[in-house]
Amino acid sequence: MTTATKAQPKKAAASKPRTRRATTKTAAAKTTTTPAAKPQAKVVETINSNAALLQRREAAVARGVASAAPVFAARAENAELWDVEGNRYVDFAGGIAVLNTGHRHPKVIEAAKAQEDLYTHTSFQVIQYEPYIALAEKLNALAPGDFAKKSLLVTTGAEAVENAIKIARASTGRPGVIAFSGGYHGRTMLTLGMTGKVSPYKKDFGPFPGDIFRAPFPDSRHGVTVEDALNALQTLFLTDADPSRVAAIILEPVLGEGGYHPVPTEMWQALRAICDTHGILLIADEIQSGFGRTGKWFAIEHSGVAPDLITVAKSMAGGYPIAGVVGRAEVMDAAQPGGLGGTYGGNPVACAAALAAIEAIESEGLLDRSIALGETFRARFADIGARTAPYRMWDIRGLGGMLAVEFVTDFETAAPDAALTKSVIAHALKRGLILLACGMHGNALRIMVPLTASDAIIEEGLAIFEAALADAMAA
Repeated sequence: MTTATKAQPKKAAASKPRTRRATTKTAAAKTTTTPAAKPQAKVVETINSNAALLQRREAAVARGVASAAPVFAARAENAELWDVEGNRYVDFAGGIAVLNTGHRHPKVIEAAKAQEDLYTHTSFQVIQYEPYIALAEKLNALAPGDFAKKSLLVTTGAEAVENAIKIARASTGRPGVIAFSGGYHGRTMLTLGMTGKVSPYKKDFGPFPGDIFRAPFPDSRHGVTVEDALNALQTLFLTDADPSRVAAIILEPVLGEGGYHPVPTEMWQALRAICDTHGILLIADEIQSGFGRTGKWFAIEHSGVAPDLITVAKSMAGGYPIAGVVGRAEVMDAAQPGGLGGTYGGNPVACAAALAAIEAIESEGLLDRSIALGETFRARFADIGARTAPYRMWDIRGLGGMLAVEFVTDFETAAPDAALTKSVIAHALKRGLILLACGMHGNALRIMVPLTASDAIIEEGLAIFEAALADAMAA
């Protein structure tokens, strides 16, 4: 597993602020020609501005839907985005790890448009189509494990996780599910029960379904070793979760919302042995970590362990909404015909886009690119932290291009500094860089930049990050 890095102080150097493009406003005017005897119709002017759209949003969109940035997209290309006022941004967020192949990858767009010219929806439960089968075949071939596999296609990540649990329960005849602290598995009621972070996801939404149990995530930096986590799991078997009634253990190979902590290899190996001993199915939630994000097709491949089921979504289709479950054929076939599915599941346009995105990852060497990007970010974060924010960038961690840096008040106490993290994100946006936080305390920045981003764009984004960090430190 990757070792965490701490930034050490070096001689300070001045950061050059990035010059931001001038803000512009576009107006669309409509004039109606009338007979001379009648007065001319009043010109109606519509101004496309972030402020105007924010006002409309306030009136029309539910308060519970939060947005990280107070700007509105007009267009995007690869790792760049322009808002409705013409301001340009370097995108290190990738639509929350959805754009490993970048905004509007040419192969993805071409495949989607070609499919749209044929048909856009039949519902696979009514009239079947080849793109669904082709994508299932591809997923079966990519997933780790030397055994026969089958796949189910759905629409969202939470839907994939719910179906994985349904399949596990049907296969084992057991109800129980064990998840881990800090894990994120979705926003539906069942997946919220498995998600191990209260705010903002679970607050005010309980009670949650029963037969869901939680074990501690192994994080030695916060005092929980692999041995501690495994001992706690054994205690859970003795006190609350009879292993003979547990259908599945589910875990993200790299915690997403929980702070980008990789699962140690020895943890995966131990869980595999425990599941085999008790007849429990092991589920790897690869929704955020899959499709090249960590330098492997699936992050669990770094451990050499093959799970029974894998949930997939996000970067599978380069921005189109599709998700799925892939796993052991006999387990996937446990549900009765009609027990799985959904009206939009495996939409044909999204299937075509997914096949093209997977082909792009293969043909453009994006797995190797992820490893190279991870090395670049790790080194540059260590250097920037030492120079610009001594003893504040405490932990640089992750796998490949799935990397995070954690901000603390000082190295001695390592107390989380969410305020500094939030300030860096705000200053970065002002300078033209999109960043997102994560972690149980909201004090980590995660990198989800498209793997297709050029070296020049990466360097530009890092320069903006250093300038934003200097701004935040000064503030």
